Amino acid sequence: MTSHDVVGRMRRIAKTRKIGHAGTLDPMATGVLVLGVERATKLLGHLTLTAKTYVATIRLGYATVTDDREGARLDGGSAADVPLDAVRAGMVALTGSIEQVPSAVSAVKVDGRRAYDRVRSGEEVALAARRVTVSRFDLLAERRPEPELLDLDVIVECSSGTYIRALARDLGRTLGTGGHLTALRRTRVGPFTDRDARTLDELADAADAGEDPVTLDLDRAVNAAFPRRDVDAATATVLGHGGRLSTTGLTGPYGVFGPDGRVVALVVERDGAARPEVVLRPSG
Repeated sequence: MTSHDVVGRMRRIAKTRKIGHAGTLDPMATGVLVLGVERATKLLGHLTLTAKTYVATIRLGYATVTDDREGARLDGGSAADVPLDAVRAGMVALTGSIEQVPSAVSAVKVDGRRAYDRVRSGEEVALAARRVTVSRFDLLAERRPEPELLDLDVIVECSSGTYIRALARDLGRTLGTGGHLTALRRTRVGPFTDRDARTLDELADAADAGEDPVTLDLDRAVNAAFPRRDVDAATATVLGHGGRLSTTGLTGPYGVFGPDGRVVALVVERDGAARPEVVLRPSG
């Protein structure tokens, strides 16, 4: 299932076409995909979702064309004698600020077309390296499904634009065995975690029961994702009409909440005033 497929199903569940997502989740992956429904779509372009967390399984013993289990197998080397100390050292070398070549089946566009579309149609794709930050790359567990293979369960905390399958590929190259992903789950995107999330089936059941099929309402979502400023009723009314507020020194965007605890707008301070970027609850 692609991120576009998820949006399509959510449109049917919520009975609206006004739905978008805040960053693609790989079709092979499971986990957190942030969606905006109705007015919340206005938030998507302002979210700072640079920090992400994944749990994954890397298989050492051979590489694949796509750097994951779905691609054709390439030559590799036995992982039978690879010591865990070497594995951990290889992971350390891939931690920090690194130059990473995205996987050939990434969503990076090449001459207007996604790299993964080109690879899956038989083309060879060469992508330029980019700087990414891997703040955590730790080994959680290991096992041997076959004598020549070594499976590694890992956790990765990284910046946006980091490809976990590329980490698997590069770790396998470092160890001389080849490597690829067999499982990938995104557990956190910015402030949103899998503890907040619900499955599409759970959202569909909620809609069928007459409930609002969203995980976080607008107030909770803004409170989680942005700095917060609380104002009195008169100030909230001014802002709800698109008016300016006094500045506070907060770096924006930030959410402004009225005395009822409901968000009125996203605001950015510039030119000596706090100006609404998006009015979420207009006055009147």
